[in-house]
Amino acid sequence: MIRGNGSPVKVLNVVGARPNFMKVAPLHRAFEAHPRFVSRIVHTGQHYDERMSDIFFRQLEMPEPHLYLGVGSGTHAEQTARVMTAFEQVLAEERPDLVLVVGDVNSTLACSLVAVKQHVPVAHVEAGLRSGDRSMPEEINRIVTDSISDFLFVTEQSGMDNLAAEGVPKEKVFFVGNVMIDALVQFREKAARTTILDDLGLDPASYVLMTMHRPANVDREEGLAALLETLEALAARRPVVFPIHPRTRNRFGDFGMADRLEAIANLRLLEPLGYLEFLRLMEQAAVVVTDSGGIQEETTFLKVPCLTLRENTERPVTIDQGTNELMPLDPARIARRVAAIRTNGRAHGAAPPLWDGHAARRIVDALDTRL
Repeated sequence: MIRGNGSPVKVLNVVGARPNFMKVAPLHRAFEAHPRFVSRIVHTGQHYDERMSDIFFRQLEMPEPHLYLGVGSGTHAEQTARVMTAFEQVLAEERPDLVLVVGDVNSTLACSLVAVKQHVPVAHVEAGLRSGDRSMPEEINRIVTDSISDFLFVTEQSGMDNLAAEGVPKEKVFFVGNVMIDALVQFREKAARTTILDDLGLDPASYVLMTMHRPANVDREEGLAALLETLEALAARRPVVFPIHPRTRNRFGDFGMADRLEAIANLRLLEPLGYLEFLRLMEQAAVVVTDSGGIQEETTFLKVPCLTLRENTERPVTIDQGTNELMPLDPARIARRVAAIRTNGRAHGAAPPLWDGHAARRIVDALDTRL
């Protein structure tokens, strides 16, 4: 929307949680490199840890957020409502030409709704991903955001197929690749210079890297007990590195399992890590065990074996073409599969189409053409 007086296009890039940072960082740089756009970063504060947010912004070479809303945690309804109320004021003051949202967190949905009702165009990056599981809050966020967005930027072929099946007009949809891979490509060398492996006394391809945070796995006592048994079984064979999500740590305490967790020999239980340190651990792991969405993609690009402890995935290309396997939270089965994976740190698989480090540039070029 270049105005008649030649004013630039002002874009508000919304981040709400740390996975959003890795997606917005390359987008902000691509907008800033284009003479037609002015890019501003809005941090809703949906998930906010001052220390970790500062680390991520610094490591990803991003400026401090131009606007910080500080909405904090709460139920899905409370959080979504607070983001909407705060972001409405931002739109009134900033008067942007475009709101860009990424991923599937509550801030993605909330800011999209406010923008559309204020007649501000919305671009959704990572559009079209579907797990088919509406018990996941993220699935609802994805479906609603896609249904009201003006520009839908897709990472993999399944996203194109899903949006076509939902009747989304073709002119709204762009197959551009994966901006999270843009960040990985840019910072992979920098990550290799970190000392995290030496700090933990680990050899490459000798350890299991685990992340676990989804409510289905950690918010029920039965699931958490199975996770604990899994950690014990894996650590009996090789080191396990577990940067533990604060909610997951709290649940171990809530269910009286914290002492047993701390007692596992060969388990490196860590606080959440910076982007570079985690990327280095992921690239050098023998296998990654996770329930994360983005890690499925990153391990596919890195050709590191990944076991995703879920019944479904919204990123099927990581299974069809990459290194990802779905698996239930079954301790014995997980231990057997990890033991069977070769420990050379690489797996068969290929990077999906357009996962090449240039997705952000394609997005900016598409917006330049269409706006």
